[in-house]
Amino acid sequence: MSAQAPTAPATTVGAGPANVALCTAGLALASFMQVLDTTIANVSLPTIAGNLGASSQQATWVITSFAVSTAIALPLTGWLSRRFGEVKLFIWATIAFSIASLLCGIAQSMGMLVVSRALQGFVAGPMYPITQSLLVSIYPREKRGQALALLAMITVVAPIAGPILGGWITDNYSWEWIFLINVPLGVIAAAIVGGQLRHRVEQTERPKMDYVGLVTLVIGVGCLQLMLDLGNEEDWFNSTKIVVLTCIAAVMLAVFVIWELTDKDPIVDLKLLRHRNFRAGTLAMIVGYAAFFSVALMIPQWLQRDMGYTAIWAGLATAPLGILPIMVAPVLGKFGHKVDMRYLATIAFFVLSMTSFLRSGFNLQVNFEHVAGVQLLMGVGLALFFMPVLQILLSDLEGREIAAGSGLATFLRTLGGSFAASLTTWLWARRTQQHHADLTEHVSLYDPGMHDQVTAMGQGDLQHGAAMLNEMINHQASQMGFNDIFLLLGWVFLLIIGLVWLAKPPFGAGGGAASAGGH
Repeated sequence: MSAQAPTAPATTVGAGPANVALCTAGLALASFMQVLDTTIANVSLPTIAGNLGASSQQATWVITSFAVSTAIALPLTGWLSRRFGEVKLFIWATIAFSIASLLCGIAQSMGMLVVSRALQGFVAGPMYPITQSLLVSIYPREKRGQALALLAMITVVAPIAGPILGGWITDNYSWEWIFLINVPLGVIAAAIVGGQLRHRVEQTERPKMDYVGLVTLVIGVGCLQLMLDLGNEEDWFNSTKIVVLTCIAAVMLAVFVIWELTDKDPIVDLKLLRHRNFRAGTLAMIVGYAAFFSVALMIPQWLQRDMGYTAIWAGLATAPLGILPIMVAPVLGKFGHKVDMRYLATIAFFVLSMTSFLRSGFNLQVNFEHVAGVQLLMGVGLALFFMPVLQILLSDLEGREIAAGSGLATFLRTLGGSFAASLTTWLWARRTQQHHADLTEHVSLYDPGMHDQVTAMGQGDLQHGAAMLNEMINHQASQMGFNDIFLLLGWVFLLIIGLVWLAKPPFGAGGGAASAGGH
C-alpha cells in the first residue's frame, strides 16, 4: 500500500451521526489536541531541561521524538483503517494519545519523557488523516468544503495557540500540565465520536502489509534520527556509536528505497517522484517546512534563554505569526486558483527569506514589538506557503495517486522537520562555542585594566565579576550563533524559489486535495 492521505479504505454502511454538529465538535477537538502538541512544548523546553537536569540539546529530543514517530506512523494509516475500520482506529488512537500524554506528564527523567513523546507521536500519526476522512464522510458532498475549511483553520490556529497556551501553563502551573491537559480532552473526544458513530458499520479486510518496507523504514529513520540527536554529545564520527548508527541507517534506508521502488504494493509509493511537478513541489515542501520548523523551534528558546522572557511572553511574541494566515486563508481559497501557483509560492519564500535576514541582525537589545512585528510579517509568507506548494506537487497526479501523493508529501515533510530540529540545535551549539572562543581569545584577567574592570563589575569581588563577564559572553555568543543560522535560513528560503520554478503549469489538477489533505 502507499503512504496515504485519508481515503475510504473500509466500506461504510449505516446511518450517520445523530448530531452532526456534536460529532464535528468531537473530531475537531481531537484534531486540535493532536496538532497543538506539535508546538505546545516549544516554549517549555528550557523549563523541562532545567527540571529534568538535561541540556538544551537533549530537550530538543522532546520535539524530534514526537515528529519522527508521527512520520513513521503516517504510512500505516491506510492499512490500519482497512484492517480495523476508521471509527475504531480513531477511538483507539485518541485514547492511546491520552495515555501517552499521561506518561509524558508523570515522566521523572528526560529518557522517560522522550520515550513517552515517541509513543505519543506514533499514535498521533493516524489521527489527523482519519479525522479528515470521518469529517468528509458525515457531511453531504455540497458541504464537505466547509467541513474541510474548519479542519484547515484548526491546523493554522492550533500551532499558534500552542506556544501561548504552553507558556501560560508553564508559568502559572508546571510544564507537566501541557501534557496532562490532553487526558480529559482525548477521553471526551473519543466518547463523543464513539457515541455518535456507534451505529456506523464498516466492512474491514485483511490487506497485505509491506513488512520489509516497514521494518527498514523504522530502523533506518530511527537510527538516522538518533545519530543526529546524539552526534554533538558523542563527538560525531570519533564515536563508535555514531559510526554504527550511521552505517545501519545508510544500509536500511538504501534497502528501503530499492524495495519500495520495486515492490508491487509498497508502504510508501516512491514511484510518484517520477512526476515532474510532484518531485519539484515535494522537494520545495520538505526544505521549506524544515526551514520553517527551525524558525519555530529557535525563536521561543532564544527569547527565554538569551532575552530573559518568561514562557508566556515568549508565546505572545511568537503568536502574531498566525494573524495573517487566518485572514488570508479564506481569500486564497476562493481566488488563489486564478493566479499561477509559482508566483504565490515565490512571494511566500521571498517574505520568509526577508524575515530571516531581518532576524540575522537582531541583538540582545531588540524589543518585544520588533520581535512580534517580524513574526507578523512572516505570517504573509506562511499564508502563501502551503496551499500553492501543495497544489503544485499534486497537479500532475491523477486518481488514487492524489491521495498517495498527499500522504507521501506529508510523510517526507514531517521527517524533514524532525531532522531540521536536530541539525539546527547542533549548528546553534557549534556556532555558539566558536563565537565564545573568539570573544574570550583576548580576555585575560592578568591584564591590569581588565582585572580592574572585572573586579568593579563584581563590586570588588573578582570571582563574582568573572562569572558575570562569562555570562555576558555566553549570551553574546549565543546571539551571534542565532544570527548565523538565520542568515543561512534566509539564503535557504531564497534557493527554494528556484525549486518552485522547476514545476510547469497547469496546476489545476488535485486542487481539492491540496486544500484538504496536506496538513
